[in-house]
Amino acid sequence: MSIATPGMQDPQPIRTIAEAGSYITRVCFKHGPPAKTGIELEWLVIDPHDPDRRPDAQTLATLLGPHAPTTLVANSPATALPHGGSVTVEPGGQLEISSLPAASVTDLITAMCADIQALRGLLAPAGFELSDLATDPYRHPHRILRTPRYDAMADRFDEFGPAGRVMMCSTAATQVCLDLGTRADAADRWRAAHQLGPVLLAAFANSPRTAGELVPDAASTRMSSWWQLDPERTQPPKSAELDGYAQRVLDSRVLARRRVTGDWRLEQPLTLREWIESGELLSTADIDLHLSMLFPPVRPQGYLEIRYLDAQPGDEWIAPLALLAALFAGPQSVRQVLRCCAEGADRWQQATEHGLADPVLRDSAARLLDIATPGLDGLGLPPAVRQKVDRVLHRRLCQAISPASEALVAEGRR
Repeated sequence: MSIATPGMQDPQPIRTIAEAGSYITRVCFKHGPPAKTGIELEWLVIDPHDPDRRPDAQTLATLLGPHAPTTLVANSPATALPHGGSVTVEPGGQLEISSLPAASVTDLITAMCADIQALRGLLAPAGFELSDLATDPYRHPHRILRTPRYDAMADRFDEFGPAGRVMMCSTAATQVCLDLGTRADAADRWRAAHQLGPVLLAAFANSPRTAGELVPDAASTRMSSWWQLDPERTQPPKSAELDGYAQRVLDSRVLARRRVTGDWRLEQPLTLREWIESGELLSTADIDLHLSMLFPPVRPQGYLEIRYLDAQPGDEWIAPLALLAALFAGPQSVRQVLRCCAEGADRWQQATEHGLADPVLRDSAARLLDIATPGLDGLGLPPAVRQKVDRVLHRRLCQAISPASEALVAEGRR
């Protein structure tokens, strides 16, 4: 498959910086004609009748049954949902469905909608639902899931303040996965995925506030929490070149080392480069774990994992999925994206705080729908789905009305 998880082969020893760089490049950047699309959807789990109630680990294990991930139930079969999506549980009890990669966006939407319906059915007996918001406006962050990997992340993020707990326990995202493309097109697709970031973050912002004052109110408090964390781990790249990512991985601090038992945290802080230079044995499995603990807005996983979108209300995740698939339908639309979004490419903070109230981002957003239209026409969406996508995209991109602004109006805040 074009979209696959890095590091699924038997671990091999890594002895030099050159070997590490070669391995990182090989697993992060896989070339080939764009063929597959995937999506990962996260939700906060809520009781609409009791905003303070949250599921504990045992409750989720019972409700998910054979679909529970092994991080929640060690001996679980972790059975996929009926249409192939796998369920994971985030530290605060958020649920995620990761789709199988699909050759057709229409097939992907059909499969994910069916799996979401199945997940809702699993939660319903206990009165729990999937939230329409990307941050929790009522409950303070609380970890219900503890694993060595999450313990290492929490320990590091606590060094930067309370935002790490908000991010880990009180946020949810929409992540769209696109093939990197051929060697000739990969660099443009990589740049376009980043340059689109501020515009799409702003247009689809859906987390105007969190519980208490842990993170300042913003169009996207979810992304605000990310920006307050470890910069080498979460910030956009300093260079738009593909080659820069391997250097970033090498120069980022390692948070964990997988062990059969006990704590995974390292006794002394060091970067991956320093670990290799120390002469201490490490393997491709150690690099795979390190790669999984880097969280830039676009993460290369052999494909492009686009991470800057907030979770969307209801089934509106279909709109940014279709938009991105359309914008990346071919080299011409990708080049148009690069021209359209160049001026706002660095306006991540403005997007996070003000959404499309930022005039530069608003101007870019208004032009994106025209660029996307030929690609949308080529997706073969059923008429009802296409009509909804057009309606949502017009509202988000042309009218500059984000889900966050709609949520604030709904609760009487202007």
